[in-house]
Amino acid sequence: MNEDENVVPCTGKEKLKVLPTSVFDMDMTDHSYSIYNAIYAVAHALHDFHSSITAYRARGHDEAKLEHLNEKLWKVQPLSLCNSKCHSGHARRKIEGKPFCCYDCLQCPHGKISNQVDMDDCFQCPSDQYANVNHDLCLPKIVTFLMYEETLGIILASSAVFFSLITTGILWIFIKHQDTPIVKANNRNLTYALLIALFLSFLCSLLFLGKPGTVTCLLHQTAFGIIFSVAISCVLAKTIIVVLAFMATKPGSKITKWMGRRLAMFFVLSCSLIQGIICIIWVTTSPPFPDADTNSGAEEIFLQCNEGSVFMFYCVLGYMGLLAIISFMVAFLARKLPDAFNEAKFITFSMLVFCSVWLSFVPTYLSTKGKYMVAVEIFSIIASSVGLLICIFFPKCYIILLRPDLNNKEQLRRQTYRKT
Repeated sequence: MNEDENVVPCTGKEKLKVLPTSVFDMDMTDHSYSIYNAIYAVAHALHDFHSSITAYRARGHDEAKLEHLNEKLWKVQPLSLCNSKCHSGHARRKIEGKPFCCYDCLQCPHGKISNQVDMDDCFQCPSDQYANVNHDLCLPKIVTFLMYEETLGIILASSAVFFSLITTGILWIFIKHQDTPIVKANNRNLTYALLIALFLSFLCSLLFLGKPGTVTCLLHQTAFGIIFSVAISCVLAKTIIVVLAFMATKPGSKITKWMGRRLAMFFVLSCSLIQGIICIIWVTTSPPFPDADTNSGAEEIFLQCNEGSVFMFYCVLGYMGLLAIISFMVAFLARKLPDAFNEAKFITFSMLVFCSVWLSFVPTYLSTKGKYMVAVEIFSIIASSVGLLICIFFPKCYIILLRPDLNNKEQLRRQTYRKT
């Protein structure tokens, strides 16, 4: 049998339903839709062409003229309604009222790319990548954090170390002159405790620098909160001691039995214990942990410590602020009491500086991103500690070192007599 005899001629009544789906794809894709439209356009063009030839013949024209006409028709280039292709980095946008093949090519927006020709939409880069300038490729973001080696880190670390050395020097001066009236008059133990707390607060700021880890993230916020609470508790205790000392001088006062080291330590320990309990609840319920911020920088991933519980973080700050406000109010009321070497005036200024720094910290901290959030917190720790150091201890160091003639018992009695 001849092979041609096996060929079944088309009847024109075939249907696509009977074709095997394993061989023929029945889904309408963008590519198949374009082919579909192209075939229909050619079919309609041929149909119109043959219709015009038939009409031409019907009007009695000769064959010779029908043939320079055929040639002219086939040589005419068809006009295309479609635009040129949209290159990568752009996406197509359909023009309303125009054929489907007419569209505008728009550049991909910030953070999105298109890496193929004639894409209908751009797509977002993954969170750890960013779009290049041409918006046709996603590049990996650079992992960064506030390092000791960069300029900002060097400035902050140097400041913390410098003022910690200054604090150590002041502590040495007070220990060396511990038997002088100006040191005795202001409770030596509270003075030493306050200086040690300020020394630790400067060093605590160094925990915020470098690559965040599990231990450093647990320590830097809790240590900062407890150390500062100890410092402010010492200031509050010193202020209350000044008030009680004045009240104890009145005839018949029973406050004298409350004066002494035990009262001062009670204030410091009780106020610090409350902050310690807040930090323990924070660490046990929702502790800080290392985290990666992929949204703050366009081309960077910033490694930082996530507070875990923002509420507990502001509880720590709020309690510190409460202690500072109470210290400020008590010191302000006691600033004119007739007591020799009265610190209340200096404590008032120091608490005013402290509260100003931390009140400006909150909006600044919330409005910054990335490594600058950490820098703002370090700066606030250093600035508030320096405010306490300068306002409370520099006047005393001036008398101890440069005006020793004022640091004697006769001067103590003279000042007390003048104020009374």
